[in-house]
Amino acid sequence: MSAPKRALDRIGRQLKKYQAVLEAARARDVGENDTVVIIADLLADALGYDKYADVTTEFAIRGSYVDLAVKVGQTVRFLIEAKAIGATLKDSHIKQAIDYGANHGIEWVVLTNGIIWQMYKVHFKQPIDKSIMFEVDVLKANPKDPQVLEWFGHLSKEGYSQDNMESFWRAQQATSPYTIAAVLSERRVLAALRRELKNIAPKVRIEEDDLRQIVQGQVVKRELVDGDEARRAEDLIKRSRRAAARARNEKKETAAPTPKPVSTPLPAPPATSTG
Repeated sequence: MSAPKRALDRIGRQLKKYQAVLEAARARDVGENDTVVIIADLLADALGYDKYADVTTEFAIRGSYVDLAVKVGQTVRFLIEAKAIGATLKDSHIKQAIDYGANHGIEWVVLTNGIIWQMYKVHFKQPIDKSIMFEVDVLKANPKDPQVLEWFGHLSKEGYSQDNMESFWRAQQATSPYTIAAVLSERRVLAALRRELKNIAPKVRIEEDDLRQIVQGQVVKRELVDGDEARRAEDLIKRSRRAAARARNEKKETAAPTPKPVSTPLPAPPATSTG
């Protein structure tokens, strides 16, 4: 569970309340500064943060300020790049916040206009990279949807922890369309598919390479097998396979019986003569 039940209940109630707030703000076409105020209020009311102690607009990295930073004690949990409520979120909008996070060791960054919330994981490498973890439209979302509650629950004051976020990230990776598309193109999966198709049409010649082309060209969307996210999914599968192989080898080594030492019988004592 991403957060205690009481926190999830609060998130659901407050999301329903903020649907009306955000709808009214969109109708007024409020600017970025007013949108930041609404976001800060939502962080407090829905996610449980102290608006005055935990949420700051004064967080600077290399002389530039991020829109909002959520900081509990001395730990910055995540950064928020905010846009006006009517703005269409673009990939370029998140770049500065991602750079901020990478330069300060902050893994989690949110891009939002108050209505659309996008959560990103920052990859600390060269060049700096990112992966989206989830996207939710607060106005269209059902406040009682378990998945929506889980998403916001991980960001909440009670639900956030580095371990929780890492576990959530791994789960999102494993079930992402990119990972599933990559798995469908794996040789073992194609071999199993070929066997099933041969049962349907025993006399038809079916090659794995042909199946791969069909899967990648017709069954899954093209963008799921091309691009950075697709390559990351392939790397994930390779790393997971190597890790599984190491675990199996370690298990075999642990389970292998320890050879018993061979005992050498002691020589018999010399016979003593009586006389």
